[in-house]
Amino acid sequence: MSSSATKKRAAKTAAVYLVVALLCAIFGTVYELFSFGVFSMFMIFCFMPPLILGSLPFFAIYLFGKGMPCRLAFNLYNSGIATITVGFIFRGVIEIYGTTNRLSHIYSLSGALFVAASLIVYIIDITRNKKTIEKQS
Repeated sequence: MSSSATKKRAAKTAAVYLVVALLCAIFGTVYELFSFGVFSMFMIFCFMPPLILGSLPFFAIYLFGKGMPCRLAFNLYNSGIATITVGFIFRGVIEIYGTTNRLSHIYSLSGALFVAASLIVYIIDITRNKKTIEKQS
């Protein structure tokens, strides 16, 4: 993938994650307004996973112009961020409702596993591409 195509794809992904973070912030704010004074830190900060894990890394790729992950790593990473974000919203809803759910930690765990799997695939892809480039030289 050329440098300009990498930058374009990274910029588009970073912009999408910024929009998702904004929508999560709006959703969390509206939900808090109608929760009769009850609040949850998970609901307040549900915009953070797409902002920190989504927008910032792809903005860095846009700035430096290289290192865009392969499609499998990209999809696993996006799935991890989505799972973590949904987990934040779910835990926020549960806390505002005034109950607990011991299975709510599964969102964080599975999201972390998706992100870890994407990083492993990304590292394997980089080493494989480096070996291919060395063989061609």
